[in-house]
Amino acid sequence: MKKDYYEVLGVSRSASKDEIKKAYRQLALQYHPDKNPDNKDAEEHFKEVNEAYEVLSNDDKRRRYDQFGHAGVGSSAASGAGGAYGGGATDFNDIFSAFNDMFGGGRTRGGGAPFGFEEVFGGGGGAGRRGRTSVGIPGTDLKIRLKLTLEEIAKGVEKTLKIKKQIVCKECNGSGSKTGATEPCQTCHGSGEVRQASKTMFGQFVNITACPTCGGEGRVVKDRCTACYGEGIKQGEVTVKVAVPAGVQDGNYLTLRGQGNAGPRGGAPGDLIVVIEEKPHELFRREGNDVIYELALSYPDLVLGTKIDVPTLDGAVKLTIPPATQPETMLRIPGQGIGHLRGSGKGDQLVRVNVYVPKDLAHHEKELLKELKKTSVFSPSGSNNDKEEKSFFEKARDIFS
Repeated sequence: MKKDYYEVLGVSRSASKDEIKKAYRQLALQYHPDKNPDNKDAEEHFKEVNEAYEVLSNDDKRRRYDQFGHAGVGSSAASGAGGAYGGGATDFNDIFSAFNDMFGGGRTRGGGAPFGFEEVFGGGGGAGRRGRTSVGIPGTDLKIRLKLTLEEIAKGVEKTLKIKKQIVCKECNGSGSKTGATEPCQTCHGSGEVRQASKTMFGQFVNITACPTCGGEGRVVKDRCTACYGEGIKQGEVTVKVAVPAGVQDGNYLTLRGQGNAGPRGGAPGDLIVVIEEKPHELFRREGNDVIYELALSYPDLVLGTKIDVPTLDGAVKLTIPPATQPETMLRIPGQGIGHLRGSGKGDQLVRVNVYVPKDLAHHEKELLKELKKTSVFSPSGSNNDKEEKSFFEKARDIFS
């Protein structure tokens, strides 16, 4: 997924050209590969910065981007910024200025470009990038978040979603033209690219960029459609069904091929990426494919044992509490957890048992507890287990003393 160009440069959508240029120069200087050798992250940032500036510094591209997002400047985004580290249609005066700052105020080779310029741009870049010769620009991917309950995750679910995205313009059938006709671009003569040559003492420098008139397609539409301004796409809403398998986790994502934004002028659609968000549950806590339930029982129930209905993700089940169950005991209910994402079967439900301590007691209830307190069985020091434990430690002390 491409980042928003305004976010890449750190400017608002209403930023002026000067503000965009200033932000670009600062970031190009910060992430330039010569300042960050062998740093792949800095290299990627540098590419993103140049690509964003290529679009936002051009009035026509910026208008299309503001209206249609990445789909409106698909060819620019697809061609990237060219060269070893990107550059595209970048204003080289800004590059030179940034390099002057970097290399000490205009230190050049015989009055030419500053040191490092040829190495960075490889004598013109763009060697592997060609203009589009076929009509249509691929659509961009679309990312949405889908919130699911633990019950839905446990079994899997099919969701029907309404999504706002770029759809094919019905007025022109996606061609961008009232008549569907196209003609070779007069600016690039159908090649989809333009070349800018400059001479230096070391030879001729040629920069190849996507044609600004046709966006790198090589052809332009005749009789532009007034409904979509010749783009072949417009904002719309569609209904999509998403089948979510059991066992997904927060952060997992599903990719629906061809369900993203439509491509301008007949281009292939992008993909829809559905990111899973797991809603917190009021009763259960998830541990992998198991779920944990906290159960509070009265002291008599723990001592005497009982049977109690316990909620699960699939309805209540009867759980047997053995006599003399100790607090913090973990009881297991097999197969009442979450389905495995890969493979059959389900996890378990774990029930952690704790004692419920009442806060308010009536007088006669307090008297009953006082009577129980007097009996030795309710005193830890008087229990048989404790005597056995003490006897064991006494024996151990005798052995090691």
